[in-house]
Amino acid sequence: MDLKNYIREVKDFPKEGIDFKDITTLIKDNYAFKFTIDRFVEYLKDKEVDIIVGPEARGFLMGAPVSYGLGVGFVPVRKPGKLPYETESVSYGLEYGEDTIEIHKDSIKKGQKVAILDDLLATGGTVEATAKLIEKLGGEVVSINFLIELEFLNGRERLKNYDVNSLIKY
Repeated sequence: MDLKNYIREVKDFPKEGIDFKDITTLIKDNYAFKFTIDRFVEYLKDKEVDIIVGPEARGFLMGAPVSYGLGVGFVPVRKPGKLPYETESVSYGLEYGEDTIEIHKDSIKKGQKVAILDDLLATGGTVEATAKLIEKLGGEVVSINFLIELEFLNGRERLKNYDVNSLIKY
């Protein structure tokens, strides 16, 4: 199945010159979505993953069903102020400023093998920060997975010390 056929490209969104890759057309299709999740599960099944982590918000859409398919737990990474318990945070640079993400302090145990799932690899900043959060808590990032990779932005280079898997490349 060619998953690119299920991705809608929206020209000039959110601003002129950007061709937004809309995954809602893929996740609403029962066959394409199941195929996608099954590819991730197949890729990760021999990596001895203990837990899946997904960054807000589309990482939830990819990560939760993969965690179910592997029979492991799921941990959300969120923007500040969204998690109700004690958190660990990491700030990272954006093109114009800085952003911060948080994870519950008790969500990853020392030595746990973690796979990260997200929808899109662009510059890699959010996922690199997610990996740092996991490592700060003592987890080992065994794989980072994306539905889509925008190769021209070179995000994979930023993640060169990790196993990176993407299903669709532009």
